[in-house]
Amino acid sequence: MTVRIDRSRCNGCGKMKEPGCAAVCPGDLLYRDSSGKCAIRDPRDCWDCAACVKECPRQAIEMYLPVQIGGRGSTLKARTGKDKIIWRLTKPDGSEEIFEICTKKER
Repeated sequence: MTVRIDRSRCNGCGKMKEPGCAAVCPGDLLYRDSSGKCAIRDPRDCWDCAACVKECPRQAIEMYLPVQIGGRGSTLKARTGKDKIIWRLTKPDGSEEIFEICTKKER
């Protein structure tokens, strides 16, 4: 598995010193390239932790899933809200499944 960055959606996190995806990547694989957009150094080194997928405010990063999880060609994107993460699984046939994970702690 690895991630793919949609360069048409990526804005490199604007004027931030370091893009959010690069800041959270535990493998230090993401960086802002000369065009100002984010790129991955070597997709084969990706740990599949999904930290960058959750961090991207423009949903420009998606994770490819192995055949055993989603079927060949399935991808996973995330949209992080105030108290939840919404995961969108897109299957090879174009169908989608949505999963909402609550991140707000109960008191």
